[in-house]
Amino acid sequence: MKTTIEERWGTHPDDVKHYDTTQLRKEFLIEKLFGTDEVIMVYTHNDRLIVGGAFPVKENLKLETVDLIRSEYFCERREAGIVCIENEGIISVDGQVFEMAYKDALYVGRGAKEVIFQSKDAAHPAKFYFASSPAHTAYPTVAVTKEMRRTRELGIKALSNERTLNQLILSEIIPCCQLQMGLTEIKEGSVWNTMPPHTHSRRMEAYFYFKVPEQQAVCHFMGQPRETRHLFLGNEQAVISPSWSIHSAAGTGNYTFIWAMCGENLDYDDMDTFTADKLR
Repeated sequence: MKTTIEERWGTHPDDVKHYDTTQLRKEFLIEKLFGTDEVIMVYTHNDRLIVGGAFPVKENLKLETVDLIRSEYFCERREAGIVCIENEGIISVDGQVFEMAYKDALYVGRGAKEVIFQSKDAAHPAKFYFASSPAHTAYPTVAVTKEMRRTRELGIKALSNERTLNQLILSEIIPCCQLQMGLTEIKEGSVWNTMPPHTHSRRMEAYFYFKVPEQQAVCHFMGQPRETRHLFLGNEQAVISPSWSIHSAAGTGNYTFIWAMCGENLDYDDMDTFTADKLR
């Protein structure tokens, strides 16, 4: 078993105006989150969010602490949200077993000492994407079942932004501290997500793109509304979105993404929206 973590620093919007493509990708793009029998994580100083991937094939994987967070165990001072993005698996939290299928989510509360990832079938291994933020109190670990998740239909076909929003970890659904997560599916024939785009200065966000077809890509738009930048992403790649940055994307084919937010405000609809004609 192998655990790795990469550290990313915060950035000022005035500095980002001067970044070329290479620097933009270095600071904001997460190119790899999955390796066979590995747990791979990225720690960003933007609200100290951690995003990661666990891919148990031949062995079970433990969510281990790392020196960067200086804790006895990973969730000593943190909460975590986990989503199964491929096949079926099992997550054990301090001996409590949760069976996970595609789109199932699990909230792990602060104080959970042992989190173990497992695939049901090594021939069809499960993949787990997770996000974690600091937590100021402990809430119970709970599975977010199909019946619990809230679904919203957004966009219209005429604007190429029809999509299904699956809200998974929100304070209106389960008790949680800072972390919020959900999964959005772009409908066939549409390309845009989060259009019109927005910012929310009270929290940052990370987008994880998956189910991107082979030889296709997602173009993620970031930056300030009147000073935008873009990054091209492939399948199972993620991008860090600071609180001052818009986050929107268009794909060359259908795709799905998971959003994870943390910060001061848990009001999901608290955002500053910018219509497309205001972007530069």
